Amino acid sequence: MILLGAIADDLTGATDLASTLRESGMRVVQTIGLPGNHLALPPVDAIVVALKSRSIEPELAVGQSVEAATWLRSLGAGKLIFKYCSTFDSTDRGNIGPVADALLNALGADLTVHCPAFPNNGRTVYQGHLFVGSDLLSESGMRHHPITPMTDSNLPRLLRRQASGDVSLVCHEIVSQGAPAIADAIAAARRAGVRHVVVDALSERHLIDIGLATADLVLVSGSSGIALGIPDSLARQGRFTPNRDPGELRRFAGPSAVLAGSCSRATLGQIAYFKSVPDAASYKLDVAALLDGRDPVDEVMAWASRRLGSKPILIYASETSENVQAILRGYGAGAVDRIEATLGRIAVELHRHGVTRFVVAGGETSGAVVHALGVEALVIGPSIDTGVPWTYATNAKPLAVALKSGNFGSEDFFARALAQQP
Repeated sequence: MILLGAIADDLTGATDLASTLRESGMRVVQTIGLPGNHLALPPVDAIVVALKSRSIEPELAVGQSVEAATWLRSLGAGKLIFKYCSTFDSTDRGNIGPVADALLNALGADLTVHCPAFPNNGRTVYQGHLFVGSDLLSESGMRHHPITPMTDSNLPRLLRRQASGDVSLVCHEIVSQGAPAIADAIAAARRAGVRHVVVDALSERHLIDIGLATADLVLVSGSSGIALGIPDSLARQGRFTPNRDPGELRRFAGPSAVLAGSCSRATLGQIAYFKSVPDAASYKLDVAALLDGRDPVDEVMAWASRRLGSKPILIYASETSENVQAILRGYGAGAVDRIEATLGRIAVELHRHGVTRFVVAGGETSGAVVHALGVEALVIGPSIDTGVPWTYATNAKPLAVALKSGNFGSEDFFARALAQQP
């Protein structure tokens, strides 16, 4: 029986949340999609189900999310988190609003809070407006996102276009007064019949107070920051005792590899830094040739097999945002799927050649890699950087993976991950 369940709308976001919970002393497992009944789980306090529901049709996202919630509740989860990106990636149709509505209905609940803030990564909410660093969301790079361009920073206004029921705001003036004031404001919203409450947050302290203030809510939603206060809340209720070592660093023999498909500025900077490291080796996939029908896997493996174990290697398909737009115009949306599938096939071949540790950059790339490797669940280990832990597959074969959202990690992330590698 578990204490806490979570549903994330993408893979690396799930890992980010799982890492946050692990850092609070919880033993955490992340599943890749909704697992079958055959999945054997170690003793855990929380399970995070990683879906790929952020950009699919709202009806599909709702169905998958409700199914995950039902499974988590059957395992004893008394509280659920709906985790989405800290940049609130969605369109006017959803999927954040429709999924939140459906989960409330499935759980028999009347109200949830929304807080995508994660100050450690530069995401804050002030007067209901979402900021990325010092820029409004609508003035950040997210305004050019090819699938979910974010051109409105006003979260209550966004939710009113997506969700059913009234939407209200707990503003910074109230949040700064602490958990009791936040709880009182949420109670007032409930009495007024409000269904969705956006909560400001400018600091980690605010997020902890929000966690404490929402102790009686069955469902909360937001970025991984929304989970910061939940373990403490459960502990104060006498339901949870934090573990001093909720996930040890396991040691695996064998070489390691970095695979990157993300085109974010952070990942492009990490690739550039890695290429400057002495003795590091890198291979860039010829994306145009791949999309024109050439299969690069044999060529990549011929290059990699001469270097595995002797030096750090990086294989990447990452491009600038301008080049990505040109690829989409020239080859269509299916081009991304072909690139990610190829990176997944490369991961399988590397594993056959003895690679037991993978660092993967990009949500779509991470999904392609873990699915190709047949991973069903991951035990969460220690963090490499904020939101990015080492994880260990529950498969019989030794396999460690670090799954990094494209925008996460410092410039030297790849090098530090390999230096810390299990």
